[in-house]
Amino acid sequence: MTASLVSGGFWVDTEATTLREADHLLQSLAAELAVPEGVFGCTHLMRGERPRVVLSFTRAPEETERSLALKGYEVTAGAPDEVGRAVLYPGVSQLTGTLTVAEMVSGSAIDRVVVLGTSGEPAPEQRILTRDFVRPQWRDGELLLTAMPAAGGLLVPFEVPDPTPCCADH
Repeated sequence: MTASLVSGGFWVDTEATTLREADHLLQSLAAELAVPEGVFGCTHLMRGERPRVVLSFTRAPEETERSLALKGYEVTAGAPDEVGRAVLYPGVSQLTGTLTVAEMVSGSAIDRVVVLGTSGEPAPEQRILTRDFVRPQWRDGELLLTAMPAAGGLLVPFEVPDPTPCCADH
């Protein structure tokens, strides 16, 4: 089910400065423009003079690109890089609760699950508590979910839904 992030598609410049803000913008635009489920919508960190988080769309209908341009967004063909963080992708709506690795891979666009600190892949029957927040990343043309061990022998996605901001206690 893999699709190349850089083949086709377009990216949208934004003023978003955090992943959370970019996730919300991506999901809001997708809902407003009725983007179909087979579309890949990713976030990309842009560094340099104007740090921000931009959005990319792959497999989106042409009218999505036109609608975004009409809304005043700067739209550019291609992808800003090859390592986008997927927010929208085929099967994402089914990744809720606790699933096995096999269910996750067979039911979504995720190609593989890797576990921090290990060299191999988890067994197909290994259970993953999704926390209803699964953000795989493109790496070498594959959509990979990085997971980490959790209590009770489960895995959880490495990225947490509500991260504590740096220096939150100051």
